Amino acid sequence: MLPENVREFVSENHQAVLSTFRRNGSAQMSVVTVGAYGEGAGFTTTEERAKLHNLARDPRCSLLVSKADWWGYVVLEGRARVLRRGDADEAELREALRGIYRAASGQEHPDWDEYDRAMIADRRAAVIVVPDHIYGSAP
Repeated sequence: MLPENVREFVSENHQAVLSTFRRNGSAQMSVVTVGAYGEGAGFTTTEERAKLHNLARDPRCSLLVSKADWWGYVVLEGRARVLRRGDADEAELREALRGIYRAASGQEHPDWDEYDRAMIADRRAAVIVVPDHIYGSAP
């Protein structure tokens, strides 16, 4: 679980950089929009993205969540929990996608049925980074 001060920071700051491992062991970084979700920080991505392939092979990752000016940040080091169609319960995936939307945007979607259809069409997966270690300059 995220300590309350880190959960609050991630709830207020949504820009992040995810670092995963390529097949050859080198780092692959991606800019993602995150929100505090479940035991960590969540984001969504489409199934063809390199970050998702990397996480499926090796769930170890780091997520730097930053203030807009980049001068305050926290880093979550740990493992990703990936929920995607065919591997996860459909209801659990739908709720994770919706919950991450709420957490990252700070609002409700105006039409959840439309949102659900778009997530299926986009082949979206939910990723929750669950930290083993947390450090940073904030909070």
